[in-house]
Amino acid sequence: MFSEFGWQRPTPLPIFLPMAKRSLVSMNNISVRRDGVSILNNISWDIESGQHWVVIGGNGSGKTSLLRVLMGYLTPTTGAVGMKDREDAISTEHQNWDEWRKRIGFVSSSLAQAIDEGETALEVVRSGKYAAINLWGQAEKTEIEEKAAKKALEKVSAEDLADRPWAVLSQGERQRVLIARALLTPKLDLLVLDEPCAGLDPVARETFLQFLETLTTKRTFKSLVLVTHHVEEIIPAITHALVLKDGEGVSQGEKRRALNSLSMSRAFDGDLKLRSRLGRYRLYFGDEFAPEGEVV
Repeated sequence: MFSEFGWQRPTPLPIFLPMAKRSLVSMNNISVRRDGVSILNNISWDIESGQHWVVIGGNGSGKTSLLRVLMGYLTPTTGAVGMKDREDAISTEHQNWDEWRKRIGFVSSSLAQAIDEGETALEVVRSGKYAAINLWGQAEKTEIEEKAAKKALEKVSAEDLADRPWAVLSQGERQRVLIARALLTPKLDLLVLDEPCAGLDPVARETFLQFLETLTTKRTFKSLVLVTHHVEEIIPAITHALVLKDGEGVSQGEKRRALNSLSMSRAFDGDLKLRSRLGRYRLYFGDEFAPEGEVV
């Protein structure tokens, strides 16, 4: 089977970090260095149940590497990571990392590209139970699984796509199917969306973001992590932000404190003005005219 990030070699055991009672994930002073290059530097991040985070930064800021640490596919050089079931994966004889990965519903373009074009939407969703894709008959289909997969498609208003092959689905339809797949994660604590609007035209993007806002406010999952480099994609339901640049945290915490003109200017190396209106954000460069909206 194909894992969330592709075929994986065994990785060294991460350090386990005891967590606060409400924390879903805790990272403490995470650093990653490879071949003398610093990829992440002293990142501390705590995600509590009910918090919805945006991780924002430019290309090369460390967003993907941070996700790989979160998913357990990249071992920190220093620092500690804690998540439910990580301790069991470390201490048990079989070291079954997939068990605690089944707490994370993960959606990314790399995952979408790895799906066989002949797989139907229903089969893609069903694979969420196993934290794998392209099952190719390796997991026996049951009536209960099929009903659960159809219900997940209904939650994302995509039940009419069930029998369509992956090859004919639009980018927006694929994102909905992948989110339905993530909702089938057996012990879902956290939904992680990595650049979910990439490849969407403006209308499709806004349609998707409105859908995501509804899904989040309905408490379909405990917490959301939305990874992007576009402030326009930050939905009102987001409560917290982590801003990255060159593998370091520029600012983090409650959205209203972490997202501002200064943190955006530092993250993207420019004289930027961040404006907020009706819970959405826009960036303006230098002396560019900025229409109505609160400067933050």
